[in-house]
Amino acid sequence: MTSSTVARPTLQWNARTWGALIVLCGALFLDGLDVSMVGMALPSIRTDLHLSTSSLQWIVSGYVLGYGGLLLLGGRAADLLGRRRIFLLALGVFAAASLLGGLVSSPGLLIGTRFIKGVAAAFTAPAGLSIITTSFPEGPARNRALSIYTACGASGFSMGLILGGLLTEVGWRWTFLLPVPIALAALVAGRKLIANDGHGERNGRGYDLAGAVTATGAMLLLVYAVVQAPSVGWGSLQTLLSLLGVVVLLAAFVVVEQRTTHPLVRLGILRSASLTRANIGAMTVFGAYVGFQFVGTLYLQSMLGWSPLKTALAFLPAGILVAIGAPNVGKLADRIGTSRVLIAGSLAFVIGYPLALRFNAAPNYAVIILPTILLLGLGFALSFPSLNIQATAGVKNDEQGLASGLVNTSFQIGGAVVLAIVTAVVSSGGGSGSSADLLHSYHTAIAVVTGVAALGLIVALGGLVHRRQPVDELEGVSARTAEPELVEAID
Repeated sequence: MTSSTVARPTLQWNARTWGALIVLCGALFLDGLDVSMVGMALPSIRTDLHLSTSSLQWIVSGYVLGYGGLLLLGGRAADLLGRRRIFLLALGVFAAASLLGGLVSSPGLLIGTRFIKGVAAAFTAPAGLSIITTSFPEGPARNRALSIYTACGASGFSMGLILGGLLTEVGWRWTFLLPVPIALAALVAGRKLIANDGHGERNGRGYDLAGAVTATGAMLLLVYAVVQAPSVGWGSLQTLLSLLGVVVLLAAFVVVEQRTTHPLVRLGILRSASLTRANIGAMTVFGAYVGFQFVGTLYLQSMLGWSPLKTALAFLPAGILVAIGAPNVGKLADRIGTSRVLIAGSLAFVIGYPLALRFNAAPNYAVIILPTILLLGLGFALSFPSLNIQATAGVKNDEQGLASGLVNTSFQIGGAVVLAIVTAVVSSGGGSGSSADLLHSYHTAIAVVTGVAALGLIVALGGLVHRRQPVDELEGVSARTAEPELVEAID
């Protein structure tokens, strides 16, 4: 077969197509909105519920624990049980947990609802992404859809900063209650607009229970270990035993996957250099950004005395850049390839983070802070859609949920690990609590973040050295015989 005989799949962008995409984008928008709104409300929650700092962190960490720990299971469940079914069921659980979180007054119950919401997001995120990647043919149509999808997630996070600051002035419970009607609206619309894949009824494959238990256990324990490490110590017995447990569970997982007939993760999928680069890139991009946002928030609020709303407005230009730029990244990737787009995004990060080393005790926002914020917005707008495109390119339809779960897991694990390291740096470098000591600790943490971003650039540059390895045949056609421009677009 020659390249001239390969037909490029087409897709009609009709009202139903747009409606389904809007529902899926709405769910991701809701995830970003919820996380950032709650972040803005944390000081008020601590005051109202009389929480210690260590207890307060679990409002965030409980969500990360559920989300990062169960993403692989969520992605595979979507493949085996039906993407539409999993997406709608998890969205309903998310709405119920949001309502409960806005009503309870017990710190333990509040943290519990955050964990449940994280678990729900661990199922909606890979299910929603895999619905897109199986509904839109690989190439320009999928790149366009993924660009719009990822832009909505980033826009939700940016909007949540503003809404979180405003709603907290009224009462922190509203930051928990606002997602309820949005989730219910998406649930009702999704039942009508998202096609029933019927995947679960047609699939006769077995279920890898042992693989699910060992993989989920390893992810949960890893997230728990890195979240606890700053408070108990990286060299403490608890941290060391937890990390040892992660290694044992991962080793057991590999053994199980090699021997089972129907593995949770087909290990062969990891032979793709493109997919591996995308997952490492996801860890560095999100890890560095979360770490920087943590440092930036402390710097603006704790050191400069800015309000949550003023802090949110300081970060807003980055969100605006992402909302405007990300929907067009698909077209750019079609023309120059995702590897080149990722390199451009990584360069923006590597230039932007070191500029934050100029932060001082009395900064001029436009001169000192804004350049970093704009470069980070540009980097995120270029990198986030490209990583999702690269991570799912060339993957068979029945493993799209797995690929989606892998890249989403990488985002969350990267965020948890780098945030834990940055937290430890800031905590240990604060010294006497003087402005000079605090500023020094912030600069050290920013240097760590810059190093993580530099690693991401090195990984992205690898895309120019190695051609994309096909994970499997693309819609029955080997990637080696596909149209040259299609291979280039997803390289």
